[in-house]
Amino acid sequence: MIDEAALNNAEWCQAMCAAHGRPGAFGPRAWTNTRRTPLYYPDAVTLTDDASVRDVLDSIDRETPGATVKDSFARLDLAAEGFRPLFDARWIHRPGWLPPTQTEAPAGTTWRAVGTPEGLLDWALAWSGGDADEAALFRAGLLTDPYTRIVAGYDAEGRIAGGAVLTDNWRLTGISNLFAAPGVDPAEVWAGCLTQVDAGSPVVGYESGDDLPPALAVGFEELGPLRVWLAA
Repeated sequence: MIDEAALNNAEWCQAMCAAHGRPGAFGPRAWTNTRRTPLYYPDAVTLTDDASVRDVLDSIDRETPGATVKDSFARLDLAAEGFRPLFDARWIHRPGWLPPTQTEAPAGTTWRAVGTPEGLLDWALAWSGGDADEAALFRAGLLTDPYTRIVAGYDAEGRIAGGAVLTDNWRLTGISNLFAAPGVDPAEVWAGCLTQVDAGSPVVGYESGDDLPPALAVGFEELGPLRVWLAA
């Protein structure tokens, strides 16, 4: 299942890079990008547990500072190549047969997909905590990507209580970039996002630290580790 989660995540990375006019390429063992990727997005993602150092490093830009590699199976040692661990996380999975979560979405919220550039800007500013530079990461091209849905929960006054990005394909749905507005329980946001997932679809993602327990509270289980490396 980790290979499915890794592929789904790489598909989201591809969508983000394509929205910035610099898509990457899928190989048999890794997704890579020869140009520096947008902020917070890796230059390579391993897709199989036998991916090698050369599978990821030979097809990325190592001249421009800031190269990152998402080792989906936490098996590579990139220290000798001048990289250091940036962070570790855990892949998570919620089976499609699992019944709806008993955790309630934030009271009074209405969940739906963001459909306009103006709505996307509002979502991105809520996601970034009001940082306009970070909000600019989410470009309007994402709204027409066939595998990407950006969803939000709106309170009775139209304010965004939380949101996430859903990456759908015929296998499963990935949840990423999940956030909760101040004062909103993240587990409730996870529950709200799950209302936007097609019935019966397995759901995957990854989290770490304090962001992991809210996902486990709504029925996710841990699959295994991943590690992100940063060029030192």
